[in-house]
Amino acid sequence: MKQYLSIISLLILAACNGNDNDDPEIPIVARENVPVAAPMTFTISNQFPHDTGAFTEGLQIYKGKFYEGTGEFESSALQISDIKTGKVEQKHNMGSNIIFGEGINVFKGKIYQLTWQSHIVYVYDEKDITKPIQTLRWPYEGWGMTNNGTDLIISDGTANIYFVNPADFSVRNTLQVKDNTGFVQLVNELEYVDGFIFANIWQKDEIIKINPANGHVVGRLVISGLPQQYFPKEIIPGRTDVMNGIAYDSTTKKMYITGKRWPKVFEGRMQ
Repeated sequence: MKQYLSIISLLILAACNGNDNDDPEIPIVARENVPVAAPMTFTISNQFPHDTGAFTEGLQIYKGKFYEGTGEFESSALQISDIKTGKVEQKHNMGSNIIFGEGINVFKGKIYQLTWQSHIVYVYDEKDITKPIQTLRWPYEGWGMTNNGTDLIISDGTANIYFVNPADFSVRNTLQVKDNTGFVQLVNELEYVDGFIFANIWQKDEIIKINPANGHVVGRLVISGLPQQYFPKEIIPGRTDVMNGIAYDSTTKKMYITGKRWPKVFEGRMQ
């Protein structure tokens, strides 16, 4: 996500739960007996082109297209792409020197787009991404977003996941993500699949499966080395960035994985 952070700032980020604004403190609680997460696999069945200009923050499949929110100041955008060709068919540039785009979600006729630290949520009519129809306030950092059919589900870079009223972004419930070692920090891009929340962990080649009833990590996919294996000649040091972006097609039951400025999206099945 935030390529601007140095090693020192990463240590600060971990120490303060990743936020610098009205941060929710994770309470100190007795250690839960959380079972070790089951290992998961991802079997790649196809590869498709991906826009290498897209610093991917949020990815979703909607009506047979990729809806993607991208980050970086000035160049942040909301865009719609053809899944198989990677062609960007529509694009709305919304970044500025203070606006850094983050996760998105299409939900009940509207598209919601988070911003990183400016506390703004842009709301678009799904039929027109050229301009927002509304802005809402979000008090924490914006990272990833998905929905469960009722609530929008949002991460802020800590172990917290928020269940949010889409009408006014009030928080209905807060969940802390935990595994057998304790709280799981840096929860990033989200996807809701068959009653579970799947999440990228920022700066790790790792996707976790979260039980929304208790926050327990029940599955973990470690999928290292995709760039080195599948597009080594297209890696640009300092530009080709971390894995981020998971999308699920409920019709085909296939999952799609990509990364920031990656030239490929990988299609497959997760088990």
